[in-house]
Amino acid sequence: MRRRSMTVAIGAAILAVTTGWATMAPAQAESGAGGDAGRRAVPVRVATYNIAAGAGVGGFDLDATAATLRALDADIIGLQEVDVHWSARSQWHDLATELAEKLDMRVFFGPIYSLDPPEPGTPRREFGVAILSRYPILRATNHEITRLSTQVPNPVAEPAPGFPEVLVNAKGALIRVYVTHLDHRGDPTVRTMQVADMLRIMAENDPRPTSQVLVGDFNAPPDAAELAPLWAALDDAWAVANGPDGGLTYPADEPVRRIDYITTSRDIRVQSVDVVESLASDHRPVVAELLVPKGRRR
Repeated sequence: MRRRSMTVAIGAAILAVTTGWATMAPAQAESGAGGDAGRRAVPVRVATYNIAAGAGVGGFDLDATAATLRALDADIIGLQEVDVHWSARSQWHDLATELAEKLDMRVFFGPIYSLDPPEPGTPRREFGVAILSRYPILRATNHEITRLSTQVPNPVAEPAPGFPEVLVNAKGALIRVYVTHLDHRGDPTVRTMQVADMLRIMAENDPRPTSQVLVGDFNAPPDAAELAPLWAALDDAWAVANGPDGGLTYPADEPVRRIDYITTSRDIRVQSVDVVESLASDHRPVVAELLVPKGRRR
């Protein structure tokens, strides 16, 4: 059964589960973002990684996934293809919670699919995307965008969850962070609708927009027609820092495509962006150093 978007008010000191979609792990001391309270911009290190449900070249290995994430030394990480008690492929683990615990970060999980458990009394089978944060999560929402389900026969394009947003307080800089996993099919029709949905949601939340970060697996190259509306509203961090070439992320062993992105609203200054070599997934992670202005409030 499809759920409506859910907003969760999360106090900065609350680290308990407040809904079935939000799990908070103990927070690491705020690090990796220097500067004192008087500075007008805060350095924030942001990453995105399609973790392929914890499967790398050697099969399922959650420790390898965690090691890759730890090496990124990011303050905020968007994850795609996250299993939560989903199936035997990830050994029925709750990847969102367990990775947050291994990295000592907070987490908000946004399921795309939430299915009945295989046996009564066992957890629901869920698959989706997640956001990890070293900084306090003040508010979290799992929005709906258009999707074409892979879990039902003869699917139709319709709204479905799996576009989470968190409001993060990074040492006085308020950032709305979104993570997405766009449709994988060769036909761009659904991706076109998803891009329109995402931009509408982001504009409704902050019509300026200011201090917004959207990361994820877009399943399309930067020159794809369906991504053009994004570039009219947001900066492609890789292109800003490095120019239009390079940044290939898929497949991880010998990448030939750039389909994993960090994008920002234009009040954020992009300092550097790197693609990191790793075989813990079939994608490579992307990490960016950003300067986010302080004092932006609604």
